[in-house]
Amino acid sequence: MSVTQRSKKLKVFTGNANVELAEEICRCLGEELGQSEISRFQDGEIRARIQESVRGAEIFLVQPCNSPSDSHLMELLIMIDAMRRASAREICAVVPYYPYARQDRKTQPRDPITAKLIANLLTAAGADRVVTMDLHAGQIQGFFDIPVDNLRALPIITEYLQTKNLEDVVVVSPDVGGVVRARELADRLNCQIAIVDKRRPRPNVAEVMNIIGTVEGKTAVIIDDLIDTGGTIVKASEALIKQGATAVYACCTHPVFSGNAPEILQASPIKEIVVTNTIHLPIEKRIPKLTQLSVAPLFAEAIRRIYEELPVSKLFD
Repeated sequence: MSVTQRSKKLKVFTGNANVELAEEICRCLGEELGQSEISRFQDGEIRARIQESVRGAEIFLVQPCNSPSDSHLMELLIMIDAMRRASAREICAVVPYYPYARQDRKTQPRDPITAKLIANLLTAAGADRVVTMDLHAGQIQGFFDIPVDNLRALPIITEYLQTKNLEDVVVVSPDVGGVVRARELADRLNCQIAIVDKRRPRPNVAEVMNIIGTVEGKTAVIIDDLIDTGGTIVKASEALIKQGATAVYACCTHPVFSGNAPEILQASPIKEIVVTNTIHLPIEKRIPKLTQLSVAPLFAEAIRRIYEELPVSKLFD
């Protein structure tokens, strides 16, 4: 049974984090975005109002939890609670950018594992399922006791890179932890990989120590799951140029772009920065070097398959 045949039972809602993405997902599905309002009381507390019936409906709440992550997360939790109390049949939290994912383990005594806490909060609020994209650490899926679909942007990024007809490509992982991601992109582009050996003296500060692999005379494509301050990517690009790379492209799924990251990236040796629209970027952060690819069709297909009880696994190819 198609989505259009049962459209009265499928409803897509969104908070304030990325309305454009939610609207594009709805266009791909041929559905109208659900009517809701997120506002604040005088003391700053969040108020959510669902402005149509959701009784017996399968709800998909689209809300990436990027900065301000605390506000966006609370919006999502409150909307899940509202849907549950309004007798929604199933509630799926569609979280293109999962918050606190970099705090997925204890690295020092008395550290919290905040990624697990977020999983507990989503489940306690009433979510029956989560759909996300390119978790910083794959094991976060295991923090949940409900189904989690971790979609991948790599095929979308690969397709775009292939249209550029780049020559003598080497895929570069900005750290040892990203080697698996870099290897898969390299396999898709039929090229070799290189690795940036770096250390972090403190959070959000990276120092490039060495380049492992041959980059001289090649077009370097750096691949990562996110770009935050831009420091890691820029230092890696400078090291690659110094080692003889002819051009550097940077790709990631989540353009976090904290602080003055856009200015740092624009002034860097990077020729083009390819990202997706999991995170809404205001106009001032859409620098000339930036190319933003849409993940809406992929999320729409995932929603359709979940709704029609079809396998989602085909979307990972």
